[in-house]
Amino acid sequence: QVQLVESGGGSVQSGGSLRLSCAASGFTYSSRCMAWFRQVPGKEREGVATINTDGSATYADSVKGRFTISQDSAKNTLYLQMNSLKPEDTAIYYCAAFKYIGLIDGCRRPGDEYKYWGQGTQVTVSS
Repeated sequence: QVQLVESGGGSVQSGGSLRLSCAASGFTYSSRCMAWFRQVPGKEREGVATINTDGSATYADSVKGRFTISQDSAKNTLYLQMNSLKPEDTAIYYCAAFKYIGLIDGCRRPGDEYKYWGQGTQVTVSS
């Protein structure tokens, strides 16, 4: 059974930094896509960044150059380093994942294609 547990959210002033972590279990020897999504209540969920088992990453235009997604395979942990935070980055951030077999044409996919989700962690950026 795959489980994802996020941590690292909090409150920070504009221009500050936070690092989110997502501890994953149940992925042993599996190819997978992992991603960070975010959602503001009443608004649509937004894909923030994705990373494949081979380390290839994608980013939303709104966070390029400020956020970095990474993973530690030994610890089975996904990270999102967020720098130069802006008030518009305020949201609940979710870790998500899906497993696959064989080849895949990238991990940048709608949230509905991600099967496993964490409980979310709040990030609040004040101006």
